[in-house]
Order: sequence, then structure tokens, then C-alpha cells
Amino acid sequence: MDFNYSEEQQMLADSLRRFIDTEYTFDKRRKTARGGGGMDRAAWAQLADMGVLGLTVPAEYGGFGESAASQLVVQRELGRGLVLEPVTPSAVMAAAVLNAHGSNAQKAHWLPAIATGQRVVTLAYLEPTTRYRLETARASAERKGDGYIINGNKSLAWHGEAADAFLLTARIAGTNELALFLVPRDAAGLTVRGYPTMDGLRAADLVLQNVAVDTTAVVGDAADGLTALLHGIDHGIAALCAEAAGAMEKLIEITAEYLRTRQQFGKPLAAFQALQHRMADMLVQKELALSMAYVAAQALDESDPAQRRRMLSAAKVTVAKAGRLVGQQAVQLHGGMGMTDELEVGDYFKRLTMVDVLLGDSDYHLQRYGEAMAA
Repeated sequence: MDFNYSEEQQMLADSLRRFIDTEYTFDKRRKTARGGGGMDRAAWAQLADMGVLGLTVPAEYGGFGESAASQLVVQRELGRGLVLEPVTPSAVMAAAVLNAHGSNAQKAHWLPAIATGQRVVTLAYLEPTTRYRLETARASAERKGDGYIINGNKSLAWHGEAADAFLLTARIAGTNELALFLVPRDAAGLTVRGYPTMDGLRAADLVLQNVAVDTTAVVGDAADGLTALLHGIDHGIAALCAEAAGAMEKLIEITAEYLRTRQQFGKPLAAFQALQHRMADMLVQKELALSMAYVAAQALDESDPAQRRRMLSAAKVTVAKAGRLVGQQAVQLHGGMGMTDELEVGDYFKRLTMVDVLLGDSDYHLQRYGEAMAA
């Protein structure tokens, strides 16, 4: 995989950076985050116009059919701006699942809508008792006539409050099959309760009470739901790693500027060698995270499942560790101001902290790495 930016990728990165610097200002982001909606529909439409939402959607469904390398370019820039909108859960994860496992009818109906920003689709697979063990889902789907009746609870659906449909898991009653269903937000019996997360984003809990869907709601074969779900999560991990690398990059720039302007004992803080060493440590960790984001993107093209899991889990653990160090150092180097809500640094710190727990924490991925090595 070639990670040198092509001319088109560089133009896209430049366009996104200009958009974030001039229109997606930090004050505007905070207003959106605290407004309770979780996303700015005008910004969402602009991202669609720039091709961000349809980047990896095949051309026959209104997208651009770009590779994981182009997705890394986009997510890195989105991370620099801490973009709130549900690009990763909808345009990356849901689009990947539908493109690889959806029926022709599901692709034709949902992929163009995702690419144009008309619809938001997110995954709902976590439950209060499952932690990250996806195969232990307790939500059930009972066959009835030409469809299914789904009952159960889902928690922490990423951007679930803004979603128009959910890709959710349920176990087929009487079997060990874990199926993936595409359930519209307005389905009778589905209740969605949204709430803010620590990093300013939004999540939602779902309650499904006798939700009736027909067989066309099943994504792929009923027995392949876990495979389809993991495909989307793998793409999400790669996107999240690139986003975190971009956030670290911007946070280091903010911290360096603060050290150049803040005076102590008649000279800028940047002149003190001890602080220079700490900045150097942050830069090393950022470069390591960016390198592992490349590894995660390359893993998506890996045909061996065990090798793909090893690469993605290694990237996730390394990026989470780097993000934690960069975020903590940035707060400390800002001194007492770093603990206030007045500066941007706190927002970046919270986002980088959440990178660890999203899509599997470090403990989970270390165990998954070990299992993949054993396999």
C-alpha cells in the first residue's frame, strides 16, 4: 500500500483542513457539542459535498470507491479538528458492512443515502452484559411468518441518537446463530435514549420490544452476522487510529505554541530544556501512532484473518497508549490552565482518552492479539 499522498489525496486533505480552520471553528464545535444534538447538519452536508461521506462507497452507489489509504487521509484531518459528526460510525463502519455483506436491495437503498449525507446508519451491538465480547449478545430474534420479532437491549450505540437506522445484532431463537439486522429508527417497538459522552460526542441506548422486521432486514446470511459486524469494526479501528494520530498532531502544535508564548523568568517556556525533552517525547509518540495508523489501514487489505486481527489490535493498543501520553503531557505542560474548560487542550485530552475504550480497550485487544498469535 502506497502511503505517499497522491495529488487527489493532497487536494482533499487541503480542502478539509481549510474547512476545519475557517468554518468548523472550535467555538462552533463546542456549541454543537453542548447543544444536545450531537451533530451540525450544515457541517454534515458540507462533508458530503466534499466527498468525505461517500469516499469508500462504490461508484455505482454514488460514492468514489477510494481505498483505505484515502480514508486515512480524511480521518487524520477530521481528528485534527475533533470533528463531532458521525463520519466513522456511518460513512466508514456501516458503509463497509453494507458494501461487503448487504443485499443488492440494501446497497441500492442505503449506500447512496449514506454517501450524500441524507441518512445516518450506525452499529448497535454492545449490551450491558457483553462488554466487548460480541458473541455473547443476548438480544433475541424469533422467527415469525416471513420475518422476525426482535427483543433486547443495546447500549452505547455510537451516535445512535442521530441515526436513521441501526445495524444491530440478535441471536436467532433456538440456534447459536448471531444475525445482523438493519432496523429503521422509526420501527414500532424501538426506543432510543441519547446522552452525551465524556469527549463531547453522543451515544444512545436502545430498547427493542417486539420489533417486527421482515427477512429483507437481515444483512447477509443469518449465520454470518458476527463476521459482518467484525468487518465494520475492523474498518472503524483503522479510522479511529488515523483520527487519533491527527488529534495528537494538532494537540502538539497547540502545546508548542503555548510554550513559545508563555513567559517564565523572563524567557519563553520553550527555552527550558526539560520541557523540550517532554515535547520530544510527545512527538515520538505521535509519529509512532501515525505509523501504526498506516499499519491498521494496510490490515484492511490483508486476506489472512489472523494476521489482520494482529495488525489491527497492535495498532489500537499502541495508538491508545500514545494518545494517553500525549494528552496527559499536553495538560501538564499547560500548567493550571490545562485543567480548565477555557482551553482547547482539555477537549483533545478527553477525546484521546476515549480512543482506548472505543471499539475494544487495550486489555481486550492485547488478549485478541495473543489469541491471533496462537491461531
